[in-house]
Amino acid sequence: MKRDMISILDVQDDLLDLLDLAGELKSGKYDGRHPLQGKILAMIFEKSSTRTRVSFEVGMLELGGHALNLSMKELQLGRGETVADTAKVLSRYVDGIMYRAYQHTMMQELAQNATVPVINALDDVEHPCQTMADLLTVKERKGRLTGIRVAYLGDGNNVCNSLMLGAAICGMHFVAACPKGYEPISDLTEKADQIAADNGGSVTILEDPLEAAEGADVVYTDVWVSMGQETEAKDRERIFMPYQINREVMDRADGGAIAMHCLPAHRGKEISAEVMDGPQSVVFDQAENRLHTQKALLYKLLGD
Repeated sequence: MKRDMISILDVQDDLLDLLDLAGELKSGKYDGRHPLQGKILAMIFEKSSTRTRVSFEVGMLELGGHALNLSMKELQLGRGETVADTAKVLSRYVDGIMYRAYQHTMMQELAQNATVPVINALDDVEHPCQTMADLLTVKERKGRLTGIRVAYLGDGNNVCNSLMLGAAICGMHFVAACPKGYEPISDLTEKADQIAADNGGSVTILEDPLEAAEGADVVYTDVWVSMGQETEAKDRERIFMPYQINREVMDRADGGAIAMHCLPAHRGKEISAEVMDGPQSVVFDQAENRLHTQKALLYKLLGD
């Protein structure tokens, strides 16, 4: 029976095992093995990408498989063929589909009609692959996940939604500071709160970024203007400027706190250059760990 990862909740029961496997793959424990020999991953991109495309393609190659990069311009999907038909056709050719989409409903439709595993590489509700990399990075730097306090500042977007859920699964204390009207999705917040309570963690949504950062082990942010929101750029920059990660914010956090950003970043906007390029920044560790956590995911979903 095929298994998808559309939400981070789809790997809730084995998320910690996947992170352990990612660490083993990163350490070279499985060097020389090719568990995905002969396997093919179709990668559909509605949005441009650096980290997602390269990390998935390299990951498949290192596991012995092959990845096909498919843009909307190259698919009949871009000319009106339905998502359902595309899913059914691709399922006859490949062993898995990775989809980077604008809309979560399209992601769900693809998964419902594909007979091979589907991986959500970003949509407007979640970004679970990024969260897996983030959690591995925190685990490497802090030695644990349980009890770690994560402060997320800025837009309660897809990255925030998945990070909130992932933190809850791992028994972390997640605090998001967002302007009014830009909070994470309420249904997901309620779900995360329930999961966190079961695992000894907590979920808190605030407006004050300095309050959220107080004593945090991890301070996290994302871009203020996502792809498709360019017309809102000026208003968003004005609204989110008080949520910038800068020296004042990091001084409120724990002395050993790390600063995180899923990239691409705009220095001087959502994060200051001083913090982004400073000793507390782990943004490039996060980027590297996309490769290792996705290899673990591919191994589990596509492997025999």
